[in-house]
Amino acid sequence: MIWNLAYSKYALKDAKKLSAAGLKDKAKTLLDILEVDPLQNPPPYEKLVGDLKGAYSRRINIQHRLVYEILRKEKTVRILRMWTHYE
Repeated sequence: MIWNLAYSKYALKDAKKLSAAGLKDKAKTLLDILEVDPLQNPPPYEKLVGDLKGAYSRRINIQHRLVYEILRKEKTVRILRMWTHYE
């Protein structure tokens, strides 16, 4: 079953930064995995805590992460950020 991907306005801005940084292919690979199964392991994912409780993240590289939440009823993965979330 294919999951729908929905992007926040921040994620759309982050996509431009990823492309400029040469990380577009790595992010695309992760997005393809999320379409098939957002909880597939590997690559590993982390459940987030604090302000982002209920969301998950996967590493794009050592500094940047793809942060997303899963909306099960809608079969949608909402991409929140695709750049660093440590700001």
